[in-house]
Amino acid sequence: MSFRVFLASLFVSKLADQILLFLVPLVVFQATQSVAWSGLAFAVEALPRFLSFPVCGALCDRRSPLKLLQWSQLLRAAVCVAGVLGNEWAGGVGWLVALSAVCGVLTTQGMMAREVLLPQIAAQGEAVRFDRVLALSQAADQTGFVLGPLLAAALLELWPWQGVVGAAAALFLLADATTVWWRRIAHLRLRDPEAGGGPLLRPIVVAFAHVWRLPGLKRLVLLAAGVNLIIGVTLASSAALVTGFYQRSTGDYAVLQTMGAVATIVILLTIARFAFAQRTLGVVSYTLIFLGGVLTGLGVHPAVYALGFLLVIGFDKMFNVYIRSRRQKIIPPADYGKTTGVIVMLNNLTQPLAGVLVGAFAGAGETGVLILVLSLAMGVLGLLAARSA
Repeated sequence: MSFRVFLASLFVSKLADQILLFLVPLVVFQATQSVAWSGLAFAVEALPRFLSFPVCGALCDRRSPLKLLQWSQLLRAAVCVAGVLGNEWAGGVGWLVALSAVCGVLTTQGMMAREVLLPQIAAQGEAVRFDRVLALSQAADQTGFVLGPLLAAALLELWPWQGVVGAAAALFLLADATTVWWRRIAHLRLRDPEAGGGPLLRPIVVAFAHVWRLPGLKRLVLLAAGVNLIIGVTLASSAALVTGFYQRSTGDYAVLQTMGAVATIVILLTIARFAFAQRTLGVVSYTLIFLGGVLTGLGVHPAVYALGFLLVIGFDKMFNVYIRSRRQKIIPPADYGKTTGVIVMLNNLTQPLAGVLVGAFAGAGETGVLILVLSLAMGVLGLLAARSA
């Protein structure tokens, strides 16, 4: 029962996050009619959340991850309200991009706090297998991903984006209330944070040393960087390509995102139900994401783009289960937060890079070529990682 409440909190928080992620590229593109500005807005939104992972991870080893999780949810609600008030005062979609960037950093703190809590839940809770805990948590996450675009698109039909951001703030408050409820009914003894203070730079240096020295971690970073090239270029360009180049509606774009998330949930529930070898999860997901990138880059027909999109989005979380299961076996428990934070930052730096590249190659034809080139880069990174195994 308590684990289900934890999953409910994760779902509601993800629902609010996804509303903001859905709004930024779409509203910017509608306001500017520019693929370049849409891609750059994605980069501005994504870069702070990825750069903050090492600090957020180090904090989770030194402070209660549960308290950090709660603060991240409450502050995200406050930032949404402040962003809407700022827009009413000065105007412009820049407020949406700014509040989403700040919320992205706070989302990173919440993600890292949950990442540190999950191994402890797996060790003491109802779901014993760690990959099962990961799959179920990501299924809850993806359910928010399913409903977020649909909810955002429906609310945009009724309200301006400022009202939709207000709805996201209310959801963040609900997520925090659910977290409080989970802690009251869960019978878990959470690991005490590490004692002592000192500058945050010290644990970050330790984390980088782990990445360099612990066997297998560099290979995982290479693989994830390759996947996130394709995830980044897909997220940065999909709104503009679907609603612009393919001349589809906002509702069609929301349906496509929903289909990807539904496919992901089916895949994650299958992982939770059956025990697959970790290598199988890694090879299958990496190969199909690569194929999806090639299909989205071809741009020959909306149906081909949709198939590629579904492969990229659908198998991303399978790859994520593989990566998280592998690194959990390698990283020392006492250094899990700080090391995971550094790894996730390194993994995801290619996402805002992809957004910048979409901004630089703004035409629909050039965007397709860019996606194909990045798919090739992903393949090269995969081969390099395989040789280092």
